[in-house]
Amino acid sequence: MSNPNFIDHIKIFCKSGNGGRGSSSFRREKFVPLGGPDGGDGGKGGDIILKGNSQLWTLLHLRYTKHLKAENGEGGQGNKKHGKNGKDIIIEVPLGTIARSAESNNTFVEILSHNEEKILLEGGIGGLGNVHFKTSTKQAPQYSQPGIKGIEEWINLELKVLADVGLVGFPNAGKSTLLSSISKAKPKIGDYPFTTLTPNLGVIPYKDNLSFIMADIPGIIEGASEGKGLGIRFLRHIERNSILLFIIPVDSNINNEFKLLCRELENYNKELLKKKIIIAISKCDTVSIKELDKLKINLKYDIVKISSVSGLGLDQLKDIVWKKINLK
Repeated sequence: MSNPNFIDHIKIFCKSGNGGRGSSSFRREKFVPLGGPDGGDGGKGGDIILKGNSQLWTLLHLRYTKHLKAENGEGGQGNKKHGKNGKDIIIEVPLGTIARSAESNNTFVEILSHNEEKILLEGGIGGLGNVHFKTSTKQAPQYSQPGIKGIEEWINLELKVLADVGLVGFPNAGKSTLLSSISKAKPKIGDYPFTTLTPNLGVIPYKDNLSFIMADIPGIIEGASEGKGLGIRFLRHIERNSILLFIIPVDSNINNEFKLLCRELENYNKELLKKKIIIAISKCDTVSIKELDKLKINLKYDIVKISSVSGLGLDQLKDIVWKKINLK
């Protein structure tokens, strides 16, 4: 999913269809000069519907779709004929998409599974025809209902990547290298900050044809929770991960770096630190075995020493991740 066209936020205008007007018709046939009311109901306006598509990873396909208007319902007709319902508009979105009101920021719907459909804006109900208003004292009602108007709203679509494990670390910590070494994902890798500019997803094969999904987001810097660097825009992508895998290079001050990362996550959303946490000490191929043994890490979490180059600790890391995923 490493793609310069990765779009995870978009604003569109949506309008559901108006309901059709009910008919004020009377039965007029030969030899039936005083036929009663027979006006049919108006058709329902079309809905605006969001539908999950597991093959989509970005909102790019909606970039140039600024206005979406569902079809209006048709008016009712004589002989109690119901007006045709307006055609719905179905918007396919990636799993993990949230639709919010651009004005109030209230959440309308959230799409989490493939083919899941949820109505974003409901079409207006059609009006009742005059046949419904006939009474014993009013045999020829002229009245019928107008249809209810549809809803129009500017909508923000926001994508939060769905994955089992989210990689957390400062730029150039080795997150992309790890993802590429244990999956078939091919993120851009380089020895400089912010190589990763968009979230990357990788399917990690495990034992007995099992697998889990890992997400790499752009590196966090101090002040990311306040919008510095790539900031808040990408921090939201780890909100859905059940496990946070902290990647900290062996040549750094491990305890301090972990605290700094935790502080940025807590400033953004304190609920993130309630997730299951694993710490991987990366780039362990750059130091000797004696130096690795001397490492003092005062952190009460599962800690694995790894090298994405030599393969050190990668099987152990996958074992720990899999146990955490299935831990109730």
